This record gives sequence, C-alpha cells and structure tokens, in this order.
Amino acid sequence: MNIKEIFKSLQKVNHPESKSDIVTLGMVQEIKIEGNKVSFTLIFKTNSDPSINQIRQACVQQLETDFEDIAIRGNIKVRALQKDPQLSGLDKVKNIVAVVSGKGGVGKSTVAVNLAVALSQKGYKVGLLDADVYGPSLPKMFDLESAHPEVNSSDGRTEITPLEKYGVKVMSMGFFVDPDQPLVWRGPMATNALKQLLLEPNWGELDYLILDMPPGTGDIHLTAVQTVALTGIVVVSTPQKVAIADVIKGINMFRSNSISVPVLGLVENMAWFTPDELPDNRYYIFGKGELAKVAKQFDTPILGQIPIVESIAHDSDIGEPPALKNNLIGKSFMQLAENVVKAVERRNEEFAPTTIVDVK
Repeated sequence: MNIKEIFKSLQKVNHPESKSDIVTLGMVQEIKIEGNKVSFTLIFKTNSDPSINQIRQACVQQLETDFEDIAIRGNIKVRALQKDPQLSGLDKVKNIVAVVSGKGGVGKSTVAVNLAVALSQKGYKVGLLDADVYGPSLPKMFDLESAHPEVNSSDGRTEITPLEKYGVKVMSMGFFVDPDQPLVWRGPMATNALKQLLLEPNWGELDYLILDMPPGTGDIHLTAVQTVALTGIVVVSTPQKVAIADVIKGINMFRSNSISVPVLGLVENMAWFTPDELPDNRYYIFGKGELAKVAKQFDTPILGQIPIVESIAHDSDIGEPPALKNNLIGKSFMQLAENVVKAVERRNEEFAPTTIVDVK
C-alpha cells in the first residue's frame, strides 16, 4: 500500500455535483501512511458544502473495499478554501453541543441552562441558544424577561449581540416576542427563525455553544444539523420507562447514517428525590436502573445524575441557576460539566470533525 495506490482507489469516488472524481478535482491532499494507518485531507470550496459528510463516508468505504487491513476511520480531515459568510458569527466557536430529549417534561432546559452556567464557572467561554422557538424558557431562567438584544445591520447582514449573564452569552426567541402570546407558526417559519438565532448573533470566541433543543425529533432538529456542524448531543431523560422509550428513538435518529452526529452521553434527571433537610436520603420515585440499561445497550456513558430537590424549581423560577451554588445540586451540575468536557475531548480525539449534514 503506497500513496499512488491510495490515489488510484480514491479516483473511484466522485463529487456528486461535478460528477468528476475527487482526485482529478484536486480535493485529496496531504496523504500520509504509517503502517496500516492512512490519513489525508479533503479540500472543499466552502465549509458549508452539503456533500462533505457523503464524500468522506464514500472515501472510507472505497478504501476499506480496496485494502483489507487499512485504518482510515477518523483519519480524514476536512479543510475549506473559504468560509461560508453565513457562518461568520460561528467562526470562533470550538464545540457545539445540543441538549436533547425524546419527550417534554424531563427537565431538559434546566439541564441545558445549568450545564452552560457550570461550564462558565469552570472558566470556559460559553454560549447558550434556546432553540425551542415555540416554548422558550431561557429568559425566565436567567431573569432576563424584559431584556432585548441589540440588533444592527451592515453590508446587508444582520448582526445580533447576545445578552450575557453569569458569564454565559444567551440568545432566545423569547427576547423578541410577547411572553404571553403564542407563536402560531408553521414549520418553515420556525426553522427560519432557528437559523437566524444560530447564524446572526456575533457569538465571538466560545469553547462551547450549548443548544437547548425542543423535545422530540422534528423540523427543528433537522434544521440544526443542516445549519451547523454539531460536535455531539447530550440526551436528557427521567428514569421512567415511558421517557426512556423516547430516548432510544432520539439516539437512533442522531446515530442514523443520514445524520451521524455523535452521542456524547446521557443525563438522568430526577434520578431520585432528596429532601433538603435529609441530603443523604434517596427515594427513587420514578424507578431505578432503567437508563443504565440504555447506556449499556448503546455503549454510551451516563454523564450525570441530577436528583429532585425543592430548591431547583425555586431557583430556576427566580432566575438563579442552581449550578451557581455550592450545595448538593450545584455540585451535581459541576460534575456533569466536568464529564461533558471529558466526553467532548474524547470525541474530538477519536472521531473526525463533524460536518453539516445533507439530509435528503
């Protein structure tokens, strides 16, 4: 196996739009061979080329067909000759992590908000986007219900300055609409709103941008993976079997071949009830051990277990995230943040960078 043979194999992979092979197009560069490990870089015109993921997968399949013992998975880098101007607000964002849930009512937004605050408390530069355009909860949980971001237009592009609190840059549809009025929107209007909330803010330099996604597996989720390259997802569930059934659907959606976004791990919210006055007591009112079975089934870790404590609801309602406090709940969210950081670092070491998904 030598460089010439690698080029010959990759000539069988065509760019779906130009119909020419990727070698002739000059897209294959920097081939390196170390034993059975092969690595190279794919060059695209822009970082928003919808064929990036498809071509990278085709390269893996072709090389594994032509060479039996080749180690190629995770060794294909992607580089763009120019960046899509639409993504300029996200240029300096290192990791985009979506917090998702299969069903509503499991405390996903509480986990997303406190994960963002805990990461900020640990010294990371953090942004938080409330991607639930129909039911935004971030303004209340940050006590920013009367606040409005600054919006400017220049060179034909709208730029929004995110609000900032507790060291977290925050953005939500709730900042732009009457909190007492429902958004009676069809799907295309909601997805266009999400694109604006993602692309128009000047997020600046961030280590983590956390997306608080709506429950389920619908338009908003597909729009997110088609608009930005997600580093991975964190799935939130309660221990109840009815909630866990939807967790499995969510994992299967993001792990499907057409989307292929890594699952960083699971969070068990409302894992047990602990009275404030008896912090060592645990009452498993929603069951015990079911989420651990799912984690084992999908070979993914449980990143955190968050108990039910009365103060969580109170602190969230007055806009003081529990992650700010040095108590049982605060420590639980700080541990979750530490585990998410480790999971992201492990994902970035073991897998190639995520790309924008071309969902057919």
